[in-house]
Amino acid sequence: MAAVERADAEIVRFLWVDHNGILRGKGVTRELLADRLRTGIGLSAVRQSASLLDRPQPVPGFQVMEEVRVTADPSTFVPLPYAPGSAGLLCDLVNRDGSPWGACPRTFLRDAVARSADLGFDVIAAFEPEFTLLRDGAPLDDSLMLDGEGFDAANDCIVSLIRSLRSAGIAVEQYHPEASPGQHELTLRPAPALRAADQHVWQRAFTRGVARAHGLQASFAPVPMAGLRGNGNHVHISLWRGGNAFCAPGGGLSEVARHFIGGVLAHLPGLTALLCASVNSYERLVPGNWAGTFGCYGPDNRDAAIRVPSPLRGAETATTNIEVKVCDATANPYLALGAILHAGLDGLERRIDPGEPLTVDPNLLSSAELLRRGVIPLPRSLAEAVEALERDELLMSVLGSPRRELYTTIKRADVRDLGGMDPGDVFALHAQRF
Repeated sequence: MAAVERADAEIVRFLWVDHNGILRGKGVTRELLADRLRTGIGLSAVRQSASLLDRPQPVPGFQVMEEVRVTADPSTFVPLPYAPGSAGLLCDLVNRDGSPWGACPRTFLRDAVARSADLGFDVIAAFEPEFTLLRDGAPLDDSLMLDGEGFDAANDCIVSLIRSLRSAGIAVEQYHPEASPGQHELTLRPAPALRAADQHVWQRAFTRGVARAHGLQASFAPVPMAGLRGNGNHVHISLWRGGNAFCAPGGGLSEVARHFIGGVLAHLPGLTALLCASVNSYERLVPGNWAGTFGCYGPDNRDAAIRVPSPLRGAETATTNIEVKVCDATANPYLALGAILHAGLDGLERRIDPGEPLTVDPNLLSSAELLRRGVIPLPRSLAEAVEALERDELLMSVLGSPRRELYTTIKRADVRDLGGMDPGDVFALHAQRF
């Protein structure tokens, strides 16, 4: 409450991310905040069954008379510099008696972290999102990747964004203009898994809010408009136990890392439905696009679904990690990171061998050669990805009920509804939503 006073916040937003990856919330006035921190806020459960067109879907347990509570995590409080007089809190969704609700995304990640802890591991992660800056519906600039002109064109917006994030206690690691017109990438420092997902939620909210204050639109959509290369949201992850468990004693990947990779690869087709979670996602998943479209892993292989980044000289132990590239910002970050964790831990428990890393550009290999090398075909559409998810017994089990029924129903509704729309309108919808 003292922080609210210091921020001079009149409204505090109780925020959560739905199963379409969209940030939603309810606002509480300063006068009622103390009470609502204790009681939570009522929410119709049907709101979690909404499709991308905001149409509730028929899922058992998600009728209009069903209620849950939006409960704030006070440790996530931040003032919103781009919205003077407002602040925000990230929230869990719980049953009316306070017990965990089976459709709370944040709880899903928390459970995955607990499973990691049971095996003796802490989880460190970071999201690496790309976004497109637009002015009047067109890309802000047409500079080259890493081009000084791109830095200059977006400078005022990006500097304001970094200062806003810093004011909220969120540390930025690096920034650069990306390969597509108006495209930029700004990455945050790695953090414990739940904190990393929370920081990604704030990063998206701050980026869109700061851009709006500068007369721009920021879109994290996989492909905001036809002809653009597209925005990814790569996930970096490592497990720690008295040090970085992904780093072998003499350098390179440990057996823990290899088995974790084996688990992610084993579940990759089903995981794709949770990591590339929209119809628009599959406009980005084009070979040669550095989108991770090939189901394999390899050192610095930027078109492999799992890249093993080169560690930084002098900080090899600290910076050894894996990067899951086949992910974008239409994914709910709690579901995405939690599902990756469950898949990787399955690899650890079953000691899954990932095979040999792919050390050549997969785009140069024939289909027969890719098959011979064990490269896993990935779904080519959201519909195919949902089918793969439903065939994956582990992922369906950890998603649990009612989430697995809810998620697949929502995604099938998006496939159906957007399939009847004009393609240009589908691009525009995703650009606006994300």
